[in-house]
Amino acid sequence: MIPTTQKPKGPKGLPFVGYLPAFRKHPLKFLKRMAEEYGDLAYFKLGPQHVYLVNHPELVREILVLRQHNFTKSRMLQRARILLGDGLLTSEGQVHVRQRRLVQPAFHRDRLPAYGKVMSDFARRARDRWQPGATLEMSHEMMQLTLAIVGKTLFSADVQSEASEIGQALTSVLEMFDILLLPFSEYLEKLPLPSVRRFERARTVLDETIYRMIRERRACGEDRGDLLSMLLLAQDEDDSGGMTDTQVRDEALTLFLAGHETTANALTWTWYLLSQNPECEARLHQEIDEVLGDRSPSFDDLPQLRYAEMVIAEAMRLYPPAWAIGRMSKEAFELGGIEIPAKAICITSPYVMHRDSRYYPDPERFDPERWTPEKKEARPKFSYFPFGGGSRVCIGERFAWMEGVLVLATISQKWKLRLAPDQRVEPLPLITLRTKYGMRMKVESRGTARV
Repeated sequence: MIPTTQKPKGPKGLPFVGYLPAFRKHPLKFLKRMAEEYGDLAYFKLGPQHVYLVNHPELVREILVLRQHNFTKSRMLQRARILLGDGLLTSEGQVHVRQRRLVQPAFHRDRLPAYGKVMSDFARRARDRWQPGATLEMSHEMMQLTLAIVGKTLFSADVQSEASEIGQALTSVLEMFDILLLPFSEYLEKLPLPSVRRFERARTVLDETIYRMIRERRACGEDRGDLLSMLLLAQDEDDSGGMTDTQVRDEALTLFLAGHETTANALTWTWYLLSQNPECEARLHQEIDEVLGDRSPSFDDLPQLRYAEMVIAEAMRLYPPAWAIGRMSKEAFELGGIEIPAKAICITSPYVMHRDSRYYPDPERFDPERWTPEKKEARPKFSYFPFGGGSRVCIGERFAWMEGVLVLATISQKWKLRLAPDQRVEPLPLITLRTKYGMRMKVESRGTARV
């Protein structure tokens, strides 16, 4: 144990701004450098804010699980209320507990087989529209596909005709968050700046989509057994009434956006990594041919698609959609022998932890074999946490794993994807880990494909 009198290690930084400029310019490189130079608990300042980068599995467990009641969400998700209201991502305390209880049934295991069929069907439709030799923007393709899937599975809605408009609105919203995280951004958002106006227009597009679905469902009064019906019919245990349209909107928009944005990013990075590792791609194709032949995959096939799951797991190790998870301490506490003050930000970064050579030798190498049961068991649990942990672990984790594997298998039955020769590849850390320059890829027919 480190003596409690020891001060946290970290760079001094500039007067007033600390390391805010460096962090905003290259957040991934900055956090990785902090961990490499200052160890498992690095201290630095972002403007006036005290920040601690937590980079050891046991310490991450303390933040996300053992001491979770001593934390609120970080500034990023507090500021996200301007878009998401009091949905699952942003709500705190008893409000969060209540909302999670009301939403949880939509993700119960008995619903997954039906969701799986939608995922495979929609992925098959998408791949069958592609032509050999075509160059596609895969980040756009995956966004449209996962948006259609979440619309159908959770809201029984066909949003494919609106996918482009919704996708553009989401991009505008995410770009605005870079500004919302600035000190005093509460005042900036009230100014008639072009970026603020783009954000407001984008929020209007998203609101109109969600409120239209709520209005149509309330009008017909039909219980379709999906998430939207559950939200509209939900009653508290104390019989204090159901959810208002605003409360339903907050939950629906949160899951509508989070449910497709993260999976689309994970799949985009997966296609890129497979294109750079043909041996792994060949192993994936072999498994798919042996397990599926020429039929579409289903929920029941998931136990046999083990290598496909390992591919997704390794892609999310290198490019986790949630690249950083922040928590603000309510009260001072001790962590790893260091006194952490109240109102400090503790950052746990899957992107940094997943590249730690103590747990992943040759960490930059794409190697799905890291995810054999024996190797997984040998690593500490919180050396890998793409979906967070504790009571706020991603409610759609099983949904996302299934979607990733089924979409990967369905498309890989027919196609190989190759990176366009002039395509630059660099991550873009917004709320999720997007691709900075897109991901243009050429479609090639599989020589052994039987579909």
